[in-house]
Amino acid sequence: MSDLLSSLDNAVSVLRQRAGAAPDVAVVLGSGLGAFAETLADATVLPYAAIPEWPSSAVVGHAGKLVVGTHASGARVAALSGRAHLYEGHHVSRAVFGVRAMARWGVPRILLTNAAGGINTAFTQGALMLIEDHINLLGANPLVGPNVDALGVRFPDMTYVYDRELRAMAVEAAAAVGVPLQQGVYLATMGPSYETPAEIRAFRALGADAVGMSTVPEAIAARHMGARVAGISCITNPAAGVVDQPLQHDEVMETAARVRGQFIALLDAFIARMVKA
Repeated sequence: MSDLLSSLDNAVSVLRQRAGAAPDVAVVLGSGLGAFAETLADATVLPYAAIPEWPSSAVVGHAGKLVVGTHASGARVAALSGRAHLYEGHHVSRAVFGVRAMARWGVPRILLTNAAGGINTAFTQGALMLIEDHINLLGANPLVGPNVDALGVRFPDMTYVYDRELRAMAVEAAAAVGVPLQQGVYLATMGPSYETPAEIRAFRALGADAVGMSTVPEAIAARHMGARVAGISCITNPAAGVVDQPLQHDEVMETAARVRGQFIALLDAFIARMVKA
């Protein structure tokens, strides 16, 4: 476990050398949602390959770079354009390395975004959903193994994984810019195959509103290290069986592109409020 601390500190050393002090907010950008990173001014751009130990992502829609710059609100923001997924073959500890590095750097707030399938039939394609809570069906947890006391306690509380105050700010931000914002529970599966209709029916019975293949391990790791966490899903497609048609990743990318303006408007208003918390 000392190797993990060493790896994190090596990465943070480069981040400090190249980008300075820790930003106010880090935003992990999901599939097709990377355009937000291009809105940051005076940006330092670091390909993930330039940061020691940082895992790459080979998934379409994940640029694989860290962009640190100034947000319109004046806040300093780190945008993680792309993430590593378990289904790519990454160990869960690698999949959360980025958010752990952010927290180790000293970033106090982490906003996790993703593209997700809509389980709740009231959600339209392209809807944005504020994550209230999650269900972990990945079969993996980033805290398994010896605890690293320097990062957090052995048994961290997950009653409020997604910070209540930040969630309230997201609702206020959405209302201020006129962007409809749903709220619900995100369920994570391993992937990369999409879920079956029977699985979606089971997930709905469990109380899930959206399903995806990321985010949950990052939320756990960030909370373990004391960062405040918020999450937003873009409902890029109906989940399997909700409509009678096959699911395709191209559809995910097309929907994310269509709602890009609303997504960025929401993030802009949310971040402006978030840095006051």
